[in-house]
Amino acid sequence: MKKEAPKKAAAKSAKGDDLTKIEGVGPKLASVLNEGGLNSYAEVAAASVADIQKILDEAEGNYARFSPDTWPQQAQLAADGKWDELKVLQDELDGGKKK
Repeated sequence: MKKEAPKKAAAKSAKGDDLTKIEGVGPKLASVLNEGGLNSYAEVAAASVADIQKILDEAEGNYARFSPDTWPQQAQLAADGKWDELKVLQDELDGGKKK
């Protein structure tokens, strides 16, 4: 059984980053972003706000109401491993939006 745990961990990391670390993105939104082709912090950081909004608009459900304005910035900090800076930014946000 001990040999299976690393396989599970490798499979999990192969799926991409935990996009729920981005304030304003919960598990369902992370899934929507994954389905739209954004699986890593670097991919979200490289996407424009308009591209992310298009993914939300086209997703089945009421995801168009979310505002991804700060998501690329947050994702860039996460991709760069700047977790302290990300925390400072997130403290200034409310649900991923600037207060």
